[in-house]
Amino acid sequence: MVQFSRICFRKYGNFVDNLRLYVRGGGGGMGLPRLGGQGGNGGDVWVVATKNMTLKRIKDKYPQKRFVGGAGANSSVRALKGERGKDKEILAPVGITVTTDDGKILGDLNTEGDRLMVVKGGHGGSYHSAFEPSKGQTKNLRLDLKLIADLGLVGFPNAGKSSLLAAMSNATPQIANYAFTTLKPEIGKLMYKDYKQISVADLPGLIEGAHINKGMGHKFLKHVERTKQLLFVVDVCGFQLANKTPFRSAFEAVQLLTKELELYKEELVSKPALLVVNKMDLPDAADKLAELKDQLQNPDEFSDLLPDDMIPKNYMTFRHVVPVSASTGFGVDTLKSCIRESLDEDAAMATKAIHQDRLQALRYHSHKQL
Repeated sequence: MVQFSRICFRKYGNFVDNLRLYVRGGGGGMGLPRLGGQGGNGGDVWVVATKNMTLKRIKDKYPQKRFVGGAGANSSVRALKGERGKDKEILAPVGITVTTDDGKILGDLNTEGDRLMVVKGGHGGSYHSAFEPSKGQTKNLRLDLKLIADLGLVGFPNAGKSSLLAAMSNATPQIANYAFTTLKPEIGKLMYKDYKQISVADLPGLIEGAHINKGMGHKFLKHVERTKQLLFVVDVCGFQLANKTPFRSAFEAVQLLTKELELYKEELVSKPALLVVNKMDLPDAADKLAELKDQLQNPDEFSDLLPDDMIPKNYMTFRHVVPVSASTGFGVDTLKSCIRESLDEDAAMATKAIHQDRLQALRYHSHKQL
């Protein structure tokens, strides 16, 4: 069995598909007992679906991940009714689910402009509360990018993605519909002996220049974001898309696919990825595979094979490189094991990260109380 495991393992890439936030409504303003004045209510906190926003941008812009509504103004002789506190808006990507820390779903944001109030501000002090204001609500929230599948297949049209999906899933892939997108990918389910299921999305074939093309190519790249990991599929013997386009080797195909992802959104290149080298039943496949492995381990030495504008800034690092033949079934079981291992590893790391996040929040609150 030929397997090329762990060329490089990047623990946490730049791609962010979930985020934990602390939100608090603004406190109400003080009432004015001697004149019966009412304090202003505190501002609410909203999550708003916004075009071209990513969870990574929120994380970079607000490293503390704390969002607080404005405080209501106190009642005064000049203004008996205190002014209301300003609402705080968290601009978030389209296609997310907002949940509480204990898993309760607060709502989905599926289209641009969708708004969800996550915490209310406190009431201003008034006659009914002995002119004492109340504090705003507080919550820890999770914003989760809605996923279409655990894995997304990335490859040029003739790499054999559809036949690979059929060979892995032992069933006809289903066409899926999603509220937050018009693209309908084919979803195959990988079944394991312990009844675990892993979903794989076959997105339309990528063509060179897809990042420029606002049609299918752009839609494809948009949906690569909505998978936990990527499964690159290349033809071991290379390919030529049309008579007018140059022949590309398997190594060149990997770099071109990487470049397309990078040009669309650089952080996609840091997603965990596996490489499937398909069509191992073809003549000379073993020699071509050995050549590809050598090139992947020393990509800089072979980058002169590509035009300058097609060399990615960062080379993709694959957790596993698995040779298969979708038509004969060679290597398919090995591939399924590698996929499972890679996803299980990420799940364990994500759980650990959540625990650390919660510990940090506890320390922060206990430190504040001291």
